[in-house]
Amino acid sequence: MSYDFSLGVTNNMAADWLGSLVSINCGPTLGVYQGEVSAVDQGSQTISLRHPFHNGIKCLVPEVTFSAIDIKDLKILEIRNGSQGGRLSQVSVVDSGPLSAGSQEQGGDGCSGAPASSAPVAVPRKTELTLLEERSSLPQPQCSKSYGERRSEAAGQAKGPQQRRNSWSSSCRGPSQATPKKNGMKSGGGPAKNKDSECFGDGVDEGLGTDFDFEGNLALFDKAAVFSQIDTSERRAGGPRSRGGPGERTPSRYRHDENILEGKPVIYRQITVPQPGGVEYCTDSGLVVPSVTYDLHKRLLSMAERSGLTLERRLEMTGVCASQMALTLLGGPNRLTPKNVHQRPTVALLCGPHVQGAQGVSCGRHLANHEVEVILFLPNFVKMIEAITNELTLFNKTGGKQVSSIKDLPESPVDLVINCLDCHENAFLRDQPWYRAAADWANQNRAPVLSIDPPVSGQDQAVEAKWSLCLGLPLSLAEGAGRVYLCDIGLPQQIFQEVGISYHSPFGCKFVIPLHSS
Repeated sequence: MSYDFSLGVTNNMAADWLGSLVSINCGPTLGVYQGEVSAVDQGSQTISLRHPFHNGIKCLVPEVTFSAIDIKDLKILEIRNGSQGGRLSQVSVVDSGPLSAGSQEQGGDGCSGAPASSAPVAVPRKTELTLLEERSSLPQPQCSKSYGERRSEAAGQAKGPQQRRNSWSSSCRGPSQATPKKNGMKSGGGPAKNKDSECFGDGVDEGLGTDFDFEGNLALFDKAAVFSQIDTSERRAGGPRSRGGPGERTPSRYRHDENILEGKPVIYRQITVPQPGGVEYCTDSGLVVPSVTYDLHKRLLSMAERSGLTLERRLEMTGVCASQMALTLLGGPNRLTPKNVHQRPTVALLCGPHVQGAQGVSCGRHLANHEVEVILFLPNFVKMIEAITNELTLFNKTGGKQVSSIKDLPESPVDLVINCLDCHENAFLRDQPWYRAAADWANQNRAPVLSIDPPVSGQDQAVEAKWSLCLGLPLSLAEGAGRVYLCDIGLPQQIFQEVGISYHSPFGCKFVIPLHSS
């Protein structure tokens, strides 16, 4: 049996190291390689590694071949062939001569090298191998992973199998590592931790890999039982807090502009009158608005006249409020736009020779100013009251059309009919031919009717209205008055008090509000 003294092993011994894990140091230029021994050629003085790692990074080639001239140091990390194992020793190897100019690779150029001088190679001695066999049966301490490795493993599990790692890291070698770390005993009696564990702690990232169980935690909350407990407590307390009367409950839904924080109880009956009219209304917010008799309403307007709120000012306020309501009924911004000038709405005004007729003329003037085609019907009289004369003078300057005969009214339906034919005091006007003719035309035109300041319920409604607009406080209207609206004509609160009415404004931010029968 011949010996190769350059490596210090025989040909048969070279085959025993196949499959072992080794670390080859080729100097600062080529770096350190780790891998599994696949071939040892005694003749060409070369050693081949499969699945190689270069400086901790896996090479792109499946196998790398090294020449003995390039090897500075060789360490066996794990012996997988046979029962050999244990601590290794450094043995000087005499180079037999220059064998190659550099390390040779098989399968590509993933790890290229450069020529270097010969160096001693670490191989195990036979006596030391025997000692390693005896110690291999003893339990070996497990070395803890460093903080960086734990972070890299956690990231590798999330990203998939493509990860950069060093399988032969010195911080986590196998039981037969060449230089195992010392595991001593601390003064407290427990096993000593390595410096990485002492610095960062072993349990820092233990919970990073587990997901929070939302469904399990949600199952712990019994929603049906909690709501059942809330309902039971409310029934024992007498139900939710009441907002108004004894039978009124808190609504389950609130408007976006409604205040749900109630500092004190809300008083919904803020208006009281000495002479009720027999009918009570309520606003959208629940405020109670009682109706008044015509005599009390007349006294209220007389007190306003003496206080400076003259008829002309009341006519102007009534005309503005009525025109705003009429514009809304006609379609508002959806109808009255610059792109819709070819479809201007048409309004027919039916007025009588009294204050209610003057209110209608004022409303027609404001409608004509807003590009509405207004047709004013007013019969010819020898003498009219001053309020109508003044309003007609202003109306004729708007471009509106005034007619005195029913034949001049349009035969086709108009968009809106405003009725101001009736008067509170003079009921004999209904016997006039022009009145009956105008009422018949309004009922046959099939257009919706808006009545301004209609009479009380004691008088029959000659024209059936869809909406009725009252001034200040509502009167007790007949069933044919339709939906009732209330407009603010600017009466101060003290004027109400002077006629015995306790008054707080129900209008809020509006000048015209709807009223509902309570």
